[in-house]
Amino acid sequence: MFQPVYKDYPWGGFRIPEIYDRNLPTGIYAESWEITDHKDGMSIIENGTYARESFRSLLKRAPQMIIGNKTNNDAFPLLIKLIDASKKLSVQVHPNDQTAAQYGGEPKTEMWYLLGDNEAAVYCGLKPNTTQEQFLTAVENNTSEELLKRIPVQKESTIFVRGGSVHAIDSGCLILEIQQSSNTTYRIYDWGRIENNGTSRELHLEKAVKVINWDDNQNPLIEPICLSKTDAIEHWQIATCEYFQIDKWLLNGTHTCTLDGNSFNALFIAEGEISLEWGLEDTLTVPTGRSVLIPAGLPSYTLTGSATIIRTMLP
Repeated sequence: MFQPVYKDYPWGGFRIPEIYDRNLPTGIYAESWEITDHKDGMSIIENGTYARESFRSLLKRAPQMIIGNKTNNDAFPLLIKLIDASKKLSVQVHPNDQTAAQYGGEPKTEMWYLLGDNEAAVYCGLKPNTTQEQFLTAVENNTSEELLKRIPVQKESTIFVRGGSVHAIDSGCLILEIQQSSNTTYRIYDWGRIENNGTSRELHLEKAVKVINWDDNQNPLIEPICLSKTDAIEHWQIATCEYFQIDKWLLNGTHTCTLDGNSFNALFIAEGEISLEWGLEDTLTVPTGRSVLIPAGLPSYTLTGSATIIRTMLP
């Protein structure tokens, strides 16, 4: 496991330490970066032989052993985080691979898996036939919300957000986000929010306009697909794209997973608790709300317990 990297953005709340029983000082916990190899927040190994070592240091020594045979470099390709939106996040956009290469920044396609018990909403994509001129006028008039697709969500809803898609997370959302390893965000509108120092947050409208996909007509709400079911485990497909593959396991017993060396398995325990076993005598208890990375070079591992597990791999 890794020590989480916390972010105190002004829209954040307190549910991450409260729900997941993390002994933390009072404060704002907008995001918890669970597994990250990014310069803006680096994972530190929490347990085992490599405790207190940075994820970057370990990746430099054994990239294929950790990430898998599909990579030719030592950079971990994804960032896995928790988001607690006590207030609305800004209306924003991220570049995709093509626009990042053309205009700069880091590309970011992401997936949101809703964790909270409450009903909430997200915004993802522009309403059909919205033009650039219409949208910029709406931004100027503080009415951009009217041109965004508003999607009601609840626990276990899944939203797929491609780079180039205008989006926002509404207040009340508690989310597991799996994304390309990126921290490039172009804020378009921030709901008139004023920071503690009396200033507005910086907007990036000129950059945003260049990377918005004005022909984005995808339905971002994804329906899960049941792949298999046994007494011990139900296996559901949540989302798959060229950057990541995400499954859900409903575990009630013992399950052994065999790896082929092509990809790591990143596990997030959404509910319950698991005992993770590998090798001859190695075991680790992973409680609700924590993440663990299974290296691609491990032949197999065994899970025991009653839990809902979100597994992320390379496709």
